[in-house]
Amino acid sequence: MTRTLYSLVFTLSLPLVMLRLLLRARKAPAYARRWHERLAMGGDMRPDGVWVHAVSVGETIAAAPMVRALLQRYPQLPVTITCMTPTGSEQIRKLFGDQVGHVYLPYDLPWLQRRFLKRLRPQIGIIMETELWPNLVHESGAAGVPLVLANARLSERSARGYQRVAWLVRPMFAALDWVAVQTEAEAQRFAKLGVQRKAMTITGSIKFDLQPDPAVLQQAAKLRSEWGQRPVWIAASTHGGEDEQVLAAHRQVLESQPDALLILVPRHPERFNDVARLVQGAGFSMVRRSTGDTPMRADQVLLGDSMGELMMFYACADVAFVGGSLIAHGGHNYLEPAALGLPVVSGPHSFNFAEISQLLEGAGALQRVQDQSALALAVCELLREPTAARQAGATGLAVVRDNQGALERLLEGIDEVLQKGAGS
Repeated sequence: MTRTLYSLVFTLSLPLVMLRLLLRARKAPAYARRWHERLAMGGDMRPDGVWVHAVSVGETIAAAPMVRALLQRYPQLPVTITCMTPTGSEQIRKLFGDQVGHVYLPYDLPWLQRRFLKRLRPQIGIIMETELWPNLVHESGAAGVPLVLANARLSERSARGYQRVAWLVRPMFAALDWVAVQTEAEAQRFAKLGVQRKAMTITGSIKFDLQPDPAVLQQAAKLRSEWGQRPVWIAASTHGGEDEQVLAAHRQVLESQPDALLILVPRHPERFNDVARLVQGAGFSMVRRSTGDTPMRADQVLLGDSMGELMMFYACADVAFVGGSLIAHGGHNYLEPAALGLPVVSGPHSFNFAEISQLLEGAGALQRVQDQSALALAVCELLREPTAARQAGATGLAVVRDNQGALERLLEGIDEVLQKGAGS
C-alpha cells in the first residue's frame, strides 16, 4: 500500500520531474538528450548478463575496478552500466568505451522498471553504494533478479533521513539479496533499516583498491614539467559557496608563496563558466584546461574545466584540498589524493566519508580546517615544509595500502550470488 502511494505521487510529479530535466538542460544541454531512456525506451542494452548501476561520476570511478574484474571473470556475460547523470554517462564511455552497454536508469515507476528489466533480463543487479529505489528493488525481486548493494555506505545523516520514511524503505532494504558494506558502524545502520544480518558482509571499501593509472601519472609529470619549479595546490570537487572561500584562501597563500598555482576543479561541469567568471572577477590571472594552454609563471589559477582528469590534476599537485567540506555537503573521496601520496586537507564537513576521513586524520595524513583562513594556513605550511608534506602523504598512502582487499571480497560475494541464481 505504501509503495502504491509512493508510485501515485511520483506519477503525478512526473511532469515536474521532466520540467526540471529541461531546466537543468539550460546549463547542461546533455540533460535534454536521450530523455527517452529515462522512460525505459532505447539505449545500448546488453541482455542476459550483469547489470551495474552507478548513479554518477564518483560511483562510476569506484565501480571501474570491479567492472574490469567482472569482464575478465565472466567473459560470457555482457555488462550493462546504468547511471542518472550526463557526467556519469560520459565517464562510463571514457572508462569502458564499447566494452559495456550503457543506458540511463528509468524513473522509479513500476511499469518503467518492469519494461527496463524485461528488456535487459540481467542475471544479477549490482548497485553501487546506496542508490536504492523502492520500485526498482520490488520489480527486480518480482523478475527474479538478485540484487547486490556493493561498496555500501550509509552515513548517520542518511540513516536518519531513511528512518523518517521507514514505512516506505524497510521493505526495500529487507529485499536486498546481499549487501557488501564498508564498516561495522554502517552495517548496524543498515540493520536498523531492515537489512537482514545474514545478508550482510563487511568487506571494506573498494575505493582503497584504487590503483593510479601509469599513463595518467606520466601525463601529469609531463604537464608539471611544463609549469616550471613552483608550488602547486589543488582544490578538487568544489561546490557553490565554496569556490569563493578557496579563492580567498589562495590570495592568502600568494602572500607567502607568490608563485603558487591553484588548480581549481569544480564538481559539476555546468558550473565551469560561472566559476571562470568568479576567478576573473576576483582579479586572478587564469588559464582554462579546456583551451589546452599551459599556465605561465604569471598565471595564478588553472581552472580544471574538463571531464575525467581529476586524478591527473591531483598527480600534478603538492597539496590537495578535497571540496564539499567547507560547506555542509559532506566531502568527497579522500582516498584519491591519498593513493597518490599527497597530504590531504578537508573542511569540517566530511560526513559522507566519515570513517575514511577519520582514519586518515588519525594517521596524520589529513588536516581538518574550519574556514578559509585555516585552509590558507594549512596549505602554506605544507608548501613551506615539503619534508612534512611528504611524510603526511606517505602515511596516507600506507593507510590506503593497508586497507586494500575489499574488491576481492566483493567479487567473491558476487560469484556466490551468481552461482546461487544459476542453481535456483
